[in-house]
Amino acid sequence: MPDANDRAEIVQATYLYARGLDRQDPKEAISAYTDDAVWDASAVGLQRFEGRAEVLAFFERDAASMAEQFHIMTNHVVEFDDADHAHGTNYVFSEGRTTSGASIKAIALNVDTYRRTADGWKIASRVISPLTTPQMEGFEA
Repeated sequence: MPDANDRAEIVQATYLYARGLDRQDPKEAISAYTDDAVWDASAVGLQRFEGRAEVLAFFERDAASMAEQFHIMTNHVVEFDDADHAHGTNYVFSEGRTTSGASIKAIALNVDTYRRTADGWKIASRVISPLTTPQMEGFEA
């Protein structure tokens, strides 16, 4: 049965995703996800992407379009469904400036599913929903 180390590995995956985006390192960001991952931010004005190639392509466009950004991930709740599957939530506060000078800000709830893989726990799906009104005007990734 999963233990505290499994939970820590799941939380670490969420941090790797955020750090990858903030360092403009799409490969690090995608390393947190399964090959068949879903990343859905349509509720905050972005899009839904399915599969590693689509999600990575979005992370690459994000890196090219952002001059600076940060993500704070907090309030992780992880619940195990079985030894290899879990689900949970966490909050994200993201702010940044695009290369064209637009300011963006989003405070949102991530609703995730996680799966144990040969490389450890990964995010299998993430659905991002706003907790406050997102400010995304000028974001063109």
